[in-house]
Amino acid sequence: MTQTALVVGASGIVGSAITQLLIDNQWQVAALSRHPSQASGVIPVAADLQDPASLERALAGLKPTHVFITTWSRQATEAENIRVNAAMVRNVLSAVRPAKSVEHVALVTGLKHYLGPFEAYGKGSLPQTPFREEQGRLDVENFYYAQEDELFAAAETDGFTWSVHRPHTVTGVAVGNAMNMATTLAVYASICKHTNRPFVFPGSRVQWDSLTDMTDARQLAKQQLWAATTPAAANQAFNVTNGDVFRWKWMWGRIAEYFEVPAAEYPAALSPLEEQMANDQAVWTQIVADHGLKESDIGRLISPWHTDADLGRPIEVVTDMSKSRAMGFTAYQASDQAFFDVFDKLREMRLIP
Repeated sequence: MTQTALVVGASGIVGSAITQLLIDNQWQVAALSRHPSQASGVIPVAADLQDPASLERALAGLKPTHVFITTWSRQATEAENIRVNAAMVRNVLSAVRPAKSVEHVALVTGLKHYLGPFEAYGKGSLPQTPFREEQGRLDVENFYYAQEDELFAAAETDGFTWSVHRPHTVTGVAVGNAMNMATTLAVYASICKHTNRPFVFPGSRVQWDSLTDMTDARQLAKQQLWAATTPAAANQAFNVTNGDVFRWKWMWGRIAEYFEVPAAEYPAALSPLEEQMANDQAVWTQIVADHGLKESDIGRLISPWHTDADLGRPIEVVTDMSKSRAMGFTAYQASDQAFFDVFDKLREMRLIP
């Protein structure tokens, strides 16, 4: 029997990766976003996740066996994040309820489950690293918890199984994405090369020196598909990273080598990208003109606020993957190659020189 997936947020970094993997595995895929791709192999579904009526109309007649929720909407406060993002999950699951076809729902959240929301990011009493799934929720409001609660309630009502996936910083390609470290660093390195500015690490000394990990969107997609098709993985939350660890002092040098720029020593003062890149639109416009690139709006490529949040953390962040490994998920991805693959793709798409 053909499995039919509804991918929510299909145009994003995570959504596009799971969409491609499902297509490669001969699934039928309905790709939902506000402005869906017309790429071959998918059923485009245009809908606003904050508009229940829009969703009901768009999903009428669809009978997905699996739903992959891979998107969120950034709001000004955590209270608004909770209100909006919980409603988005609730609206999607309500819209597919009448078909009575859903067998499994996968929800992508992240390590803010352990670190807390952006308003209190990496502060207060945190679980010991490496983070493990059995470590409970923090005593703080968090939209990830609200999304989970909507998932659990719908599963109880409708009888489907679920999985929650908690990646660290995700690398992949998607223009206009709000959390996009790899593309942000690619644009930053390209600007440094063009202007002969030093390629300065924008984060904390702790992140520079300490061990960390990351998650390739393709690795996350593999775990989502594994959990959706492995009975023993039903109704479980899983951490997901590439499987290696590194220090940023090493990775910074690897990225510098790729772009053929010298890696600066750790700076005397914190140098966040929001400050370093605040006035770089004019430089980027010139680079686009010089190299015939396709995206002149630097704001659609970079998310310095998110890169600064991740690289500025004052604590070590390492993730344990023993749970899914023990259950049979053994995929691996070298993190430096994950960056290089994104950079290669950005060049192929004529988004960076």
